[in-house]
Amino acid sequence: MRLKTLRYQKDAGWLDPLPSELDSPSTLVLAFGASEFADAPAPFAQLAAALPDALLLGCSTSGEIAGTQVHDASISVAVARFEHTALRHAATAVRDAQDSWAAGARLARQLLAPGLRAVFLLSDGLHVNGTPLVAGLAQNLPQGVAICGGLAGDGSRFQRTWVLVDALPTQQRISAVGFYGERLRLGHGHDGGWSDFGPERRITRADGNVLYELDGKPALDLYKAYLGDRAAGLPGTALLFPLSLKREGGSGETLVRTILGIDEERRSLTFAGDMPQGSVARLMRTRNDHLIDSAGLAVARATQGIGATSAALVVSVSCVGRRLVLGERTEEEVETMVEGAPCGAGHVGFYSYGEIAPALAGGSSDLHNQTMTVTVFSEAADEGQPA
Repeated sequence: MRLKTLRYQKDAGWLDPLPSELDSPSTLVLAFGASEFADAPAPFAQLAAALPDALLLGCSTSGEIAGTQVHDASISVAVARFEHTALRHAATAVRDAQDSWAAGARLARQLLAPGLRAVFLLSDGLHVNGTPLVAGLAQNLPQGVAICGGLAGDGSRFQRTWVLVDALPTQQRISAVGFYGERLRLGHGHDGGWSDFGPERRITRADGNVLYELDGKPALDLYKAYLGDRAAGLPGTALLFPLSLKREGGSGETLVRTILGIDEERRSLTFAGDMPQGSVARLMRTRNDHLIDSAGLAVARATQGIGATSAALVVSVSCVGRRLVLGERTEEEVETMVEGAPCGAGHVGFYSYGEIAPALAGGSSDLHNQTMTVTVFSEAADEGQPA
């Protein structure tokens, strides 16, 4: 695999020449950009013109990650030319959260082909329920296909997100790439660094990703009572206090859920993923050091079995809530992650409204929030090397 990372800065343009020499049908171009590039999409057209045969995938962010740094008003790009791995693109529109499972199934039908090993997915961040989206994709693909990726971001504004479609930022779209071939090596890991506090509360009324009642009381009222003066900043301030979720009869792994919106009239909260009725929810909090340490755990899990000097593309997707908590220490999270990556690996990523990664125990993929997820792509040097 040949790899190049580069950046576009709003006031300076491309900081490196576009690597047209890497163009091929087996070249993946990832472009993570600030949401304002919806109004100034020329850099994406330039990428497409320089790499016309490549597969271009990208989305809006709540911060662009490049190497050990985090930027705003920029585009973070990785160009990876695979030598022994085939790529296939899939895309679909998504009407609303109720269309999420069907959207995942539509993507699966486009990607289903012999040799499929992994899928990297980028989705609209505001009109999607990430839980059924991933389930619809996973349930229509062969068992064992890893699904990674994330939901597009828009800072802490929650106003508009986009995904690239034909090099144009487009709302209410989902885009994915499938990876095919026995020589692909994929590593993935995630960790949150959050801890529960306060009483456990039963979800007594919910519909998909909309939570109406906890212990029979309006969810928004309870949440505002916990936030106190911070409630005036909802939904943005909710990123500081996510909810943990334990599904009734589930495997025991706790999922973290972030609020995307509130409805004052219905006294409800809308989350990035499902809030199943009967599950147990609890408030969460963290400290900066716990978030930074969790990034190290995520990359350690992702690099197990991948050589320390392998040519590798490392993609990190972290939550906007983590960035808000860390503040000026945000880059420490990224630096910790990079320290654990293979020597010489290229690294890009973004801050998101939801992170997608397989379960730690090797189970199916799921939506996470407030979590650092790390995906490592590399190729076996020869057919005899384990993939």
